[in-house]
Amino acid sequence: MSTGRSPPSLRRQLLLGILLPVAAVVALGAVALYRQALTSADTAYDRTLLASAKAIGELLRVDGSDGRARVVADLPYSALEAFEADNRSRIAYRVGGFDGELVSGFDDLPPPRPPDAGRDAPPVYAALVRFYDERYRGEPVRMAVLLQPVAGNAGQGMATIQVAETLELRHALARELLVQTLWQQGLLLALIAGVVLWAVQRATRPVRRLSQALVDRDEADLSPLPAAGAPHELRPVVDATNAVMARLAQLLAHQKRFVRDASHQLRTPLAVLQAQVQSARRGDVEPAQALAEIDATVRGATELANQLLALAKVEQLRQQGLQGGQPPQDWEAVVRGVALDLAPLIAAGGIDFELHTEPVAVPAHAWALRELTRNLLHNAVKHTPAGGSLVMRLVALPGEALLEVLDGGPGLVPAQRERLYQPFAAAGPQAGSGLGLAICREIVAAAGGRLALDERHPGPGLAARAWLPTAPDAPR
Repeated sequence: MSTGRSPPSLRRQLLLGILLPVAAVVALGAVALYRQALTSADTAYDRTLLASAKAIGELLRVDGSDGRARVVADLPYSALEAFEADNRSRIAYRVGGFDGELVSGFDDLPPPRPPDAGRDAPPVYAALVRFYDERYRGEPVRMAVLLQPVAGNAGQGMATIQVAETLELRHALARELLVQTLWQQGLLLALIAGVVLWAVQRATRPVRRLSQALVDRDEADLSPLPAAGAPHELRPVVDATNAVMARLAQLLAHQKRFVRDASHQLRTPLAVLQAQVQSARRGDVEPAQALAEIDATVRGATELANQLLALAKVEQLRQQGLQGGQPPQDWEAVVRGVALDLAPLIAAGGIDFELHTEPVAVPAHAWALRELTRNLLHNAVKHTPAGGSLVMRLVALPGEALLEVLDGGPGLVPAQRERLYQPFAAAGPQAGSGLGLAICREIVAAAGGRLALDERHPGPGLAARAWLPTAPDAPR
């Protein structure tokens, strides 16, 4: 019993194949949107930082009371509260004098970082202001550094104003934009999933209908499936199923015919054998005569059974496609082997036998070649009277090989020759079961050849000829 997982359904594969890429695109879009939202928030709130720095710069002045020009700032922290948004961000500032000394603000605020083209964002404002990300008291902050010119009667110079803002508000704004977009993308994804599910259900309906039609069929119903309403993609499946059903119907018909013919043909020799045994038990005939009659009946029944099995095997080979496309077989060796096997039978009849062969290879099953050759030669031996002539020739022709068997029998009328191709049609009461030529015809047809029975010229008798296609590299 198999313990592996069953393969996923076609519906599931289609849904996953469509929805997973869409979900991946939505996820990538969400990441890109979040980054874009952060960039937009930085751009917007950087304006607030610049306004804060400029507001501080407007409150600076130059004091020279001690004989030395220095920057003075009278700026309480409450002056920056107007720039803090809804208490979710905090602002720290620092004002550096002409020589970098602390003028006002938070003394622990990191000093201005040297410009770094690789880390800083491209400037979008005046060249005297820079924005970059920094850390202050263990928290990430956004830093604005403004170089503010300050002039007075005591002198002039350049003051450095730093304003740092925590990032809570920026991140919150980006998250809000992300959540709103994700809701929209989620609804869009759900809509896509619904549409895809409906489309997949609709597209796979013919498959389910076909499956249900096969399930509801009677086990003996092998009629073809209707292909008129099947979609174009499903048509090959329907055609292939119909082809399989046609082969099954043909195979079942052959099996029924074989069982019917076998039971009908074997019933007679078995009844005769039973009568002969009963007659021998009663002593109606001499024991030697009774044994001879029983032996003849058993031989006939054995030959009939072998020919029935041979006919069934020919049909099996034809169904499996084992005739065409086979490796080339040396037909000359087969012909000589069969002639050697039947040599005692030919010698017992005192027949003048001639054998002429040429090297030739045919792409056919080896058993089928032997059965074809044996049946044709055996039939000719049975119909040739004692002292008659029997000729067997194998000739290589362009693209095909010809096996010709010329017996010395009385011959047949044309109507009788055609009837001999049918199973159990014999030429006379001593001709056997009548399956030999039927087997030959099936073998030749399965190999793509042809079989003919004609009068022998010159002289009396019948000429049986079988043509089979040769291998591409067969000698001619």
